[in-house]
Amino acid sequence: MTGPLEDKHAIVTGASSGLGRHFALTLAKAGAKVAVAARRTDRLMELVDEIASFDGHALPVALDVTDPASVSKAVETAETELGRLDILVNNAGVTQPKMAIDVTEEDWDSVVGTNLRGSWRVAQETARHMKRLGHGGSIINIASILSFGVTRQLSTYAISKAAVVQMTKAMAVELTRDNIRVNAIAPGYIETDFNRDFFATDRGKKMISRIPQQRLGQMSDLDGALLLLAGDGSQYMTGSVITIDGGHTLPLVD
Repeated sequence: MTGPLEDKHAIVTGASSGLGRHFALTLAKAGAKVAVAARRTDRLMELVDEIASFDGHALPVALDVTDPASVSKAVETAETELGRLDILVNNAGVTQPKMAIDVTEEDWDSVVGTNLRGSWRVAQETARHMKRLGHGGSIINIASILSFGVTRQLSTYAISKAAVVQMTKAMAVELTRDNIRVNAIAPGYIETDFNRDFFATDRGKKMISRIPQQRLGQMSDLDGALLLLAGDGSQYMTGSVITIDGGHTLPLVD
């Protein structure tokens, strides 16, 4: 399939559902060959079939970002089957809504272990691959508007995503000599199958009313930034964080 990312090879984590699934579809429609990685491999096969339906190419890869051996194996498999990896979309993440004083050690380890440590593992292993083959590439970390602000019951998620932003900047500085760009996308409230029912409630509608654009974001609203960072148009961008939130994180407005 031809497109602006023709001849590019990508790996997308957390690709079995939600944003990760959409990111994989977007890259494939732009011509990239995509390794779609997640723990739920049955869901990955559905995605592979959908990508094949428009003559795209996708490879299902089992991946648990909390397991170092799984991360190494996933990157190795993607390289063996696709060739050099040009793009990483580091998307896998979890949340456990609780008030901060009720968060257990297990809750902390699950959220921070996946969102931060897991993202670090995948970025590190992919960067090693890019450096070893000497072709450079683009690492795109998925942060959040909660990297910059907080809301109730999502303390561990906010902490982990704030750290992802600093991870992005720290890796960007060190990897630039290897022609590896490291940037991040920070989505606001994006409508998905998981949150659609909540945002239809009175509380959800109240949250939407605080967004200057007065609407939820759609997954397609992230496509422009994703394709920019994945493609050659972002050659002079590294350490950047692109916020896509309908103005949600603007200063106080009327």
